[in-house]
Amino acid sequence: MNMQQQIEAAIKQGFSVWVLDIQNESNMHAGPATESHFKLVLVSDDFESVSRVKRHQMVYKTLANEMSQIHALALHTFTLDEWKEQGGVVPDSPLCAGQNKT
Repeated sequence: MNMQQQIEAAIKQGFSVWVLDIQNESNMHAGPATESHFKLVLVSDDFESVSRVKRHQMVYKTLANEMSQIHALALHTFTLDEWKEQGGVVPDSPLCAGQNKT
């Protein structure tokens, strides 16, 4: 099972999921690692009345086994109402400043 599949399995086990989108963005970053940078969009009822910081802490706790192998994880966490309000749009991740370094 690759890292993206591990993340997906852990999130599905740990959260009530409406929307889950995991993107491997490692190709946008410098270095040889092919599974080190991810963007995770998670829409869950578990985030009702929970601050953004606490939501991120919940995700990090759920991914405790995987985090030692991940260099960067961009988190976009929403309740279903928040997701609908913003039209289901998540910003693109910026390119790595060191992307073209060898």
